[in-house]
Amino acid sequence: MAPWKPRREEGDAMGAEFEDRKQTIIEKTINGETYEQIYTQMLKPVTMEEWEKLPEDEKALAKPYPFDPHTYEAAPGIICEQDVAVEMRDGIKLYCDIFRPKTSGADEQVPAILAWSNYGKRPNEYRTGKDVGFTPGVPEGTISAMAKFETVDPTYWCNNGYAVINVDIRGVGYSEGYHDQFGIQDGQDGYDFIEWTAQQPWCNGKVAMAGSSALAISQWHIAAQQPPHLACIAPWEGMSDMYRESIYEGGIPSIAFTRFATLGAAGLNGIDDQGAMGLKYPLMNVYWRNKIPDFSKIEVPMYACAGWNHFHLRGTIMGWRLAGSKDKWLRAHREFEWPDFYMPENIEELKRFFDRYCKGINNGWEMTPRVRIDVQDAYDELAEERRPEKEFPLARTQYRKLHLDAATMTASDGAVASESSVSYDANEGQAEFDYTFAEDTEITGYMKLHAWVEAKGHDDMDLFITIKKISAEGVELPVCVFGDTSPHPGAWGKLRVSHRELDPEQSTDFQPIQSHERELKLSPGEIVSIDVEINPTSRKWYAGEKLRVQICGRYIREPYWIEPLIWETDNAGEHVVHTGGEHDSYLQIPVIGPKHDRTKEFVIDPEAHPPHPIF
Repeated sequence: MAPWKPRREEGDAMGAEFEDRKQTIIEKTINGETYEQIYTQMLKPVTMEEWEKLPEDEKALAKPYPFDPHTYEAAPGIICEQDVAVEMRDGIKLYCDIFRPKTSGADEQVPAILAWSNYGKRPNEYRTGKDVGFTPGVPEGTISAMAKFETVDPTYWCNNGYAVINVDIRGVGYSEGYHDQFGIQDGQDGYDFIEWTAQQPWCNGKVAMAGSSALAISQWHIAAQQPPHLACIAPWEGMSDMYRESIYEGGIPSIAFTRFATLGAAGLNGIDDQGAMGLKYPLMNVYWRNKIPDFSKIEVPMYACAGWNHFHLRGTIMGWRLAGSKDKWLRAHREFEWPDFYMPENIEELKRFFDRYCKGINNGWEMTPRVRIDVQDAYDELAEERRPEKEFPLARTQYRKLHLDAATMTASDGAVASESSVSYDANEGQAEFDYTFAEDTEITGYMKLHAWVEAKGHDDMDLFITIKKISAEGVELPVCVFGDTSPHPGAWGKLRVSHRELDPEQSTDFQPIQSHERELKLSPGEIVSIDVEINPTSRKWYAGEKLRVQICGRYIREPYWIEPLIWETDNAGEHVVHTGGEHDSYLQIPVIGPKHDRTKEFVIDPEAHPPHPIF
């Protein structure tokens, strides 16, 4: 019998199969606002035997998915209670697999780690070998077949005194109901599940959450519901705002990827079709606001990790910044999410965090710096690794403006007096402005592009901004993950110019945030100012190296980058960038100097450093 393998859609066809599936529309009301929710048929869960008997055309809408409630020894010293039913407040039943130490029970209680996502609680049931699945950068055999995708491995954690619960959340697998991707329903279900877990005879009353991507996004929503027995969370790469960071980054639609990511989800009913909802509701509304957690209500200890070159970057750092937690830690690194999450030293560090808040072990975790950052150089080289900081953005940031000059295609520290412009083909061209550093310079934090632009021959513009590092010899210097197999060009930002209107409550001088509540189309000859948020970064330029501001109308996936992201652009004619004079266009950069002013005498503040009691 050949092993079952999931289908993968590539390129423009990503998620196209969704178009052939049945849809159900349900009217919903949240906070007094009503909208129509589109659910698309999921793959039907069936046993392997049932799947093999299906006609080929029906196999396309089914997925091998076992259901067999029983308890067994999954590995030496680890038992698994399989397909356990847990009832939610509205009567809906969710099913989970509970892995726990064989010795755990009424006489020996352990904390639980909750793995919450729609990936399936046993993704390796019909795989061969030991690989957990699609996890580049993680050698085969590193993760056991008990692990759910993108989260903790029961092999390690059960052997270190924890239970791991892999959950099929609402609507997934044989769990009942319709599947809502993130939002209030997801948060309430997580609350109910945590409180149920804490009452089990083998549990010590402490529940933690860990994982990346969907498993991180869910942590924001569940923690915001404040379940009493949630001890701490560890979100590794998770979006904070699905509209701004995924479906409509910068206002530019990216519908295909979300469908690709959920194409293989199995369930008895329908899945919240964010792609279809993006087409139905292209502007911010109650549906999209429901997917933004109330971060102020997150109060549990948090250890968050963000990759500087990952599309979850903005969400992870925003979630950490906005969370109400008194005790929260952030580590921002160069690597991709999967190898970083499963790196042995990072697993051990996560264990120290969980031990502190789930087991009450005084292990010195509080001495961990609140913020640690990798300062990137080029390729896989770092200027500094895990440098300790106290906050983010850094308090000592000095913002500097690099003024663009279309006459010379350069950028300079001083304002440009003469007006000029540069144009390029909206779909195939680009404009690039170079700034040469006279001295070694570190950029850490948020950049923003303030520019004056015009569309010739169209009423809108989609702009893709990339901040590149160029050697003194003119060679592009990317950052690499997975060794040297996947180079990333640099910090990025995007904007559909008709979405340029800012949200005054969320925007700051260093981070412009669009409201996305209406479209402001361009008139012929109209020149408008825009502010584009550039995702945060940390990188060092050396004297003689150049910072290149690339502006174009498309996503340039060169050199190769792993994430198969596609944007549905609306470009035609020419894009024009105006600079100088009244059209002062510039890139604002966060320059980081030494932590201490070395030109002044060091003075101790007696209130901040009181004398020891013995003196």
